[in-house]
Amino acid sequence: MNDANDLLSLCKRRGFIWPSFEMYGGVAGMFDYGPLGCVLKNNIVEVWRAIYKGREGFVEIDSETVNPREVFKASGHVDGFADLMTYCRACGSPFRADHLVKDHYENPDVLTPAELDESFARFGVTCPECGGQLGPVEEFNLMFKTNIGPGSDRVGYLRPETAQGIFVNFPNLYRYNREKMPLGVIQTGRGYRNEIAPRQGMIRMREFNMMEVELFVDPDDKDWPGFPGIEGEELVLVPNTGEETLTMTVGRAVEEGIIANRVLAYFIHTTKQLLVRLGVDPARLRFRQHLPDEMAHYAADCWDAEVLLSYGWTEITGIADRGCWDLSRHAQFSGTDLTHFRRFDEPREVETERVRARHKALGPAFKGRAKAVAAALEAVSPSEVRDGRLTVIADGEETVLTDEYFEVVKVTEKAAGERVVPHVIEPSHGLDRIFYSVLEHAYAHDAEKDYTVLRLRPEVAPVKLGVFPLMERDGLDDLARRIYGEVHDHRVEAYYDGSGTIGRRYARMDEIGTPWCVTVDYASVEDGPDRGTVTIRDRDTTEQRRIRIEDVRPVVEGLLEGRLDFASL
Repeated sequence: MNDANDLLSLCKRRGFIWPSFEMYGGVAGMFDYGPLGCVLKNNIVEVWRAIYKGREGFVEIDSETVNPREVFKASGHVDGFADLMTYCRACGSPFRADHLVKDHYENPDVLTPAELDESFARFGVTCPECGGQLGPVEEFNLMFKTNIGPGSDRVGYLRPETAQGIFVNFPNLYRYNREKMPLGVIQTGRGYRNEIAPRQGMIRMREFNMMEVELFVDPDDKDWPGFPGIEGEELVLVPNTGEETLTMTVGRAVEEGIIANRVLAYFIHTTKQLLVRLGVDPARLRFRQHLPDEMAHYAADCWDAEVLLSYGWTEITGIADRGCWDLSRHAQFSGTDLTHFRRFDEPREVETERVRARHKALGPAFKGRAKAVAAALEAVSPSEVRDGRLTVIADGEETVLTDEYFEVVKVTEKAAGERVVPHVIEPSHGLDRIFYSVLEHAYAHDAEKDYTVLRLRPEVAPVKLGVFPLMERDGLDDLARRIYGEVHDHRVEAYYDGSGTIGRRYARMDEIGTPWCVTVDYASVEDGPDRGTVTIRDRDTTEQRRIRIEDVRPVVEGLLEGRLDFASL
């Protein structure tokens, strides 16, 4: 296993990532992308975008990073988006409390503050920094709070995830898609979590990048057209039943009920395709199902794509069937219709339940608000009734009503269809974690030769081609610069280097993952501009071939697209 410090050192030295605000002492959990890092990150996004935008029914949006409090009240983040924190009484260092007892529990993040306090005493847990006594465990909300506009009347938060921007735009997206299901929406962007004590480099950051997918589906149709084409493909699964790691086909995992449904299984497999295409080692990739006490209460099923890093098995993508939780909550809190109209083949008589307001009781109790409360009541589904109570939002105010103010009645009516709340399948990709995983899985260091190679996939490598003159004289440099100018663009990024020995130049390119290098030598100019040839070198095999100068661009494009094989040049 590679040392993460060696890789991070390379990343800093070569311009992949830099610690943020380093001249002011830095801020834990924050990194800046350097020139090579920006290109690699953007290449990863473009592969992800190509996979999802290449499927019918997927569209892309870009929503705001600052959201009003109401959005996160509805989503549950205001009330429940917290980690449990403790601190050292001696040195003051803060710690995530559950991380301090991870060696003693299979899933420590479900422990209560009292249980964590008791565990510190039972297992003799002290401050990892100085050995001091730990303080009491308390909740710490991870969202960054701000105000929208002057004063403090409109409270907002930096979004801790990009998903809510998709959910609150559902009415617009539904109309855009001509009210058809399924509807897939993708979004890239930054999220913000005020982590208690971020460690492990890019694995836990306070400001991070996400590639989010929200697929809205009919709750009674969780099939997928492409499923028959992939059901024979294999996945490495860690189910939450306590069984050993299993290797099985996608189809069998659904048949045996290990994965909840076909559409979820299809996008678990799509996630594997994406990660392997980006350069994650399939031998170090698995999908772990959330434990029963780890699963969100509204989720039908949830799996994490985990990769084996120097930090151990690490989650880099989550794929969940979130049910109707998100749209139902936003419909309840905003009073907006977020349903899908499922059309029948022909009109039919249907019996359905509806909530009916008891106006005679509402009037005296709510006076001027009675009309708004009644409208809010009759807009909700009877399924929202809990123990004879119903929570509604009227005029922006949350009100809990007992059944003296409403009744649930059955009505029969002729209908062309019925309204249902779509369910959501969510593959959520941590871009920074994927970025780091791709680098670590590509990193190879020969200690004996003290030689480092990043075996990045050509598709994501920030520099595709190094262009060298053997010497920077006798016209070799002019020809090399001409080749560089003909090859270099936004798609095939090239790098001209005429400094140092050829061996050193190869080493510099190998260290940043450049798949091929072209060298202009004296034969290149002696043969004349029409018949001249250059040497092209392959990073992974170090083999070299002679190709014509005029073929450099088409050869590199062919290698990138997989139409050409280096060995056949």
